[in-house]
Amino acid sequence: MEMLYLLQSILTAAARVIFHLRSAHHITDALTTLVWLHVPQRIECKTALLTFRVLHESAPPYLGPLPGRRSLRSTSTNRLLVPPVKRSTVGGRTFPVADTKTWNALPQDVTSSQSEYTFRRQLKTWVFKKSFPDIII
Repeated sequence: MEMLYLLQSILTAAARVIFHLRSAHHITDALTTLVWLHVPQRIECKTALLTFRVLHESAPPYLGPLPGRRSLRSTSTNRLLVPPVKRSTVGGRTFPVADTKTWNALPQDVTSSQSEYTFRRQLKTWVFKKSFPDIII
């Protein structure tokens, strides 16, 4: 958690330098002007992008295949099975678990993208709207 705080403070400091803001000023307007996401949302985007690449077989082979798609009614959706977790402390942070949870949280129109360019654009727009709901894009 400390690493996320450190990365976020670096991102905030960079935005303050760009816009010549003091520490008393709010940083949200600067971040939205730069179209920068907060660190947890950036991690979410990177995880979703890696999942997209694994599903479309353009990821490194060591990431391996993801758990299969659900059967029956949900075969028409792009949802993935979340593998069972043996250890609740660290099991949920492994790539097969974290990426499927992130992927399943995405809306259907984002996950149904076929090209990486379109997926990245839709993903960042969706995460940006979720992170800054008061901002009109």
